[in-house]
Amino acid sequence: MLTVKDIMTKPVVVIRNSATVQNAILLMRAKRVRSLIVEKTDAIPYGIVTEKDIVFKVIALGENPDFVRVRDIMRQPCIQVSPHATVPEVAQTLADAGIHRAPVTEQDELLGIISVTDILRKGHPGTPPRDQLARRIQAALQQARIVEDEEAQIEQECDLAWQVYEEMSTK
Repeated sequence: MLTVKDIMTKPVVVIRNSATVQNAILLMRAKRVRSLIVEKTDAIPYGIVTEKDIVFKVIALGENPDFVRVRDIMRQPCIQVSPHATVPEVAQTLADAGIHRAPVTEQDELLGIISVTDILRKGHPGTPPRDQLARRIQAALQQARIVEDEEAQIEQECDLAWQVYEEMSTK
């Protein structure tokens, strides 16, 4: 059975709790992610800040993202999942908590992040691709951050496929 470590996304994009929300927005755009894990300190456990947090707690209230700190809007502590949890277990955990993503940790070390998108896209074993190009494209897609907008997702998949093709044709 598939476990969280089989389908989680890594590396994780991390931000300091002292960063501004504007920094978080710029980092999310640059890394093409919808959430950031807020780094752990000695006294404070991991946190998470999402696009939804920014929209509801900053933009909707008319606050200036340059003056609001991530620590003021993040959720902390956040639900963490084990890399050894099964896909159905983590799906239930996310559903019960009403969240879309959670950091994957083991012995307080951040290993990755798991999202509903990861579960939908990678959470069931499929037929393995037969030729080398298909295998390389599939591997690249699994390492890429999945974009939830359908047009952007198709563009991302095409870009990755082209990159893999060019890499293989130059060797």
